[in-house]
Amino acid sequence: MCPFCYIGKRHFESALSTFDNSADIEIEWKSFQLDPTIPNDISADTTVYEYLAERKGVSVEQATQMHEGVMEMARAAGLIYNFDIAKVANSFNAHRMIQMAKSKGLGDAAEEKLFRSYFTEGRNFGDTDDLIKMGVEIGLSETDVKESLSNDDYAYKVKQDIQEGEKLGVRGVPFFVFDRKYVISGAQPVEAFTQTLEQTYSGWISNK
Repeated sequence: MCPFCYIGKRHFESALSTFDNSADIEIEWKSFQLDPTIPNDISADTTVYEYLAERKGVSVEQATQMHEGVMEMARAAGLIYNFDIAKVANSFNAHRMIQMAKSKGLGDAAEEKLFRSYFTEGRNFGDTDDLIKMGVEIGLSETDVKESLSNDDYAYKVKQDIQEGEKLGVRGVPFFVFDRKYVISGAQPVEAFTQTLEQTYSGWISNK
């Protein structure tokens, strides 16, 4: 649900697409909640602008203006953000589904689906039926998604990721860790990802 995460994902992917040794790169997504206090029963009519205004203590008009710059950044990355239809929801169950998807090699597909569903299509993470549909659309079964939402093992994995992030000093996202040595915080330019990939890979090769 962090708009900069989807942009950061695209910037990283752009860098990776021109990286000569991309086949050697393994990507693992980790769970992180920017605002775990969002109630599970929050009204589907709550707009992103209203939510941000309350959280930041600004007017709805100011919150709307803040999003205009983000939408421009998204467009530059080839993304379409439709904040007017975005559905504010607690993301914990979506993270549980991602953990299930990771176990089946579908972690990246799940992230892409959820980003697009939230920012572009206005779908609702807080609606279990819609979340199940999203999972099925990437190749999970309905049983898989229901299992992820009912089995505490997946909730534990989400919490474990969050605790790991806190130990690494993560206070916001996006946050990219390369080989446990280098970090990119925020939706940095493509060139920053390219440079870090090359630096990290060079060090990894020399230590093999």
